[in-house]
Amino acid sequence: MTRANTAETRQGSPDRSDTGSVAARARIHRTLRGALRPEPWKRGLVLAALALLLGLLMLLHARITDRGGLGSLVETFLPWFGLFVPVLLAGALWRRSASAVAALVLPVVVWLSLFGGTLLDKSHAGGDLTVATHNVGADNPDPAGTARDLAASGTDVLALEEITPQAKPVYERELAKGYPHHAVLGTVGLWSKLPLSDTRPVDIETDYGPLADTKPVDRRTAESRALRTTVATDRGPLAVYVAHLGSVRVFPKTGFSTGGRDRNARALGEAVAAERNERVVLLGDLNGTVDDRALDGVTSRLRSAQDAAGDGFGFTWPTRFPLARIDHVLVRGVTPVSAWVLPATGSDHRPVAAGIDW
Repeated sequence: MTRANTAETRQGSPDRSDTGSVAARARIHRTLRGALRPEPWKRGLVLAALALLLGLLMLLHARITDRGGLGSLVETFLPWFGLFVPVLLAGALWRRSASAVAALVLPVVVWLSLFGGTLLDKSHAGGDLTVATHNVGADNPDPAGTARDLAASGTDVLALEEITPQAKPVYERELAKGYPHHAVLGTVGLWSKLPLSDTRPVDIETDYGPLADTKPVDRRTAESRALRTTVATDRGPLAVYVAHLGSVRVFPKTGFSTGGRDRNARALGEAVAAERNERVVLLGDLNGTVDDRALDGVTSRLRSAQDAAGDGFGFTWPTRFPLARIDHVLVRGVTPVSAWVLPATGSDHRPVAAGIDW
């Protein structure tokens, strides 16, 4: 009886060699399954590469060639590159890719280093003077309404760009009550509650246009896109520049064209550099953002009121869905304490204002 039971027990027990083969097959199965279904760090390598490229693009944007205006185009819309981060993050989570999530650290850090401070409210109460600028638009269907809206803002100094001969008397009439002092040269003008003096055109084509010096003075004034004047304040004279740089064009064959704008920017930068007054304010439509390398001649000498004392990006163009801040208040020798975007008017630009302090 005992021997039989022992024999039956031996027959029911698995053989050691069989156990080893089962374990080997399990190991092979796990290996094949791992090869066919990569671990989280092996998934989403394409997404990881795209995240790294995005970070490098924002980090090294200044090294992008400006041939065909590519560099200016990238820098104009540079803040919007941050929108690719949540898109890539969604893809990384869907793929359950740890490598893609880790790679996204680079663009996040770069974007925050470039624009993180922009999201903070840096404005303060007070200010000795409020200034504003607005490209009123040559095709503005309601210049009178635009003038009334701007007058209601209560700013002390108001700059207008793209003033047409037909709209000029309308602005002069509607702004006369609130702004007893004004000067208009060509398509730009300045209205002020304080006295103006030494108003003159700034030839932003000087030394760059082959016919700039051959034009008669009255013709250069009529075609002026920039002026310089002195505002008499209780704290001393303030040099104010109003400028409208050349438009950026897109051509099918040559691409993103910025030649005229760039020439204007260089000439304007030289004019500001030669300014003897310590306190300077530049108001205008520069057709470029402060990140655009083409404006370095201006932005290296003046600082942005929006960046120093604003809240958010302050996008101004186009009106319906602003994508870029191309209208600016730039200063030197005074301190911006606040900056904001005014409500839309009949123009395709939004007006911007700033409070400055001595």
